[in-house]
This record gives sequence, structure tokens and C-alpha cells, in this order.
Amino acid sequence: MAFSADELRVLRRALAVALHPAPLQDEDVQDALLLAESVDEAVREAGRLRAFLLDDLARYREALPGSLSGYLELLQDALAAGYDPAADDLAALRALRRNPAAAALLARCQILAERSVRARLARVSQATATPAAATSASRARLLALPGGRASADKPKPTPTPPPAERPVPKPSEVFPPRRRPVPPPPPEERVAG
Repeated sequence: MAFSADELRVLRRALAVALHPAPLQDEDVQDALLLAESVDEAVREAGRLRAFLLDDLARYREALPGSLSGYLELLQDALAAGYDPAADDLAALRALRRNPAAAALLARCQILAERSVRARLARVSQATATPAAATSASRARLLALPGGRASADKPKPTPTPPPAERPVPKPSEVFPPRRRPVPPPPPEERVAG
């Protein structure tokens, strides 16, 4: 995500206030709220793009082996975006491992899947080991922020409903099918000009 010069200025002011509490002007508060809304929209857009990519990946996986090159390309893009390969992906790659590109991608996916499982197991074991200590430490850090304890006493404003999400378009809607070029007429049908 890239920030404009104005957004960086707002972010710098917000960080300075977080480190050294001081009263904010109304303009600074509005700027910070607008920046937060922009970041939230970028996060939602990234989520929609990720959902579209994963749906597209599932469609290509279902069409295997005919969609091999497209599937491998989409899977590489998804992995680059932080996707953890699913069991279906590993099974599909195992079935296609005669293809050198699929075999190389299978090796990469197996490593990523193993790391993902180990990380999940580590999180589960940490959560079950000391849940009370973890929550008390996180609460202490949150209360140390400006407005942490004071804002807990104030009544909470009613949340605004989230904006309606646009439906994720199908690939055929975004990328219309390519039309095959019409072959030129045979020589005997050509008219001399």
C-alpha cells in the first residue's frame, strides 16, 4: 500500500500524538478519520481481490488437467499474495507432478503447508498454555494508550452499518472471451479491384 504525501503528513501527526499525547485540532481529527477510512477501504478491496483470486483458482483447479498452465500461474500468484495451499491444491499438484513446473510448485507448496500447520499448532499451544496471562498483558498495553481507560467509561456511539459490498465479478465479466480472427476468403472468392 502506498501513501500520498498528504496521507503521510496525517499519519506522522497521528503517530506523534500517540507517542506524546496532546489535544488535537478538529482538522487533524477529520484528517485522521479520512485516512482511517481510506485504509479500511484499501483493506476491503484487497479482501475482495483475494476472494476473486481464490474463486478463480478453484475454478481452474476443477478444470484440471485441461487448465494446467492457467492453474499453475494462478497458484503462483496466490502464493505470492500470502495464500497457504489447501489440501485440494496439494492433491491436484500430486496428480500433475509429471509436469516439471507442477512438480516444482508441489515441492514449494508442501513446504508452505508444513510451515502453516506448524504455526497454527504453535498458536494453539500458546493459547491453551497461558490464556489469562496473555489477555491481562494485552489489556495493560491497551490501557496505557491515551484515552484507553477514559474512553471505556464513555458511552459507545452506535456503529454505522458497513457499506454494501459489491459482488465479486466473474472472470468472464471482467475479461470478455477472445474472438477468433475470421480467416481470409479463399483465393477464388476474392474480387479483383
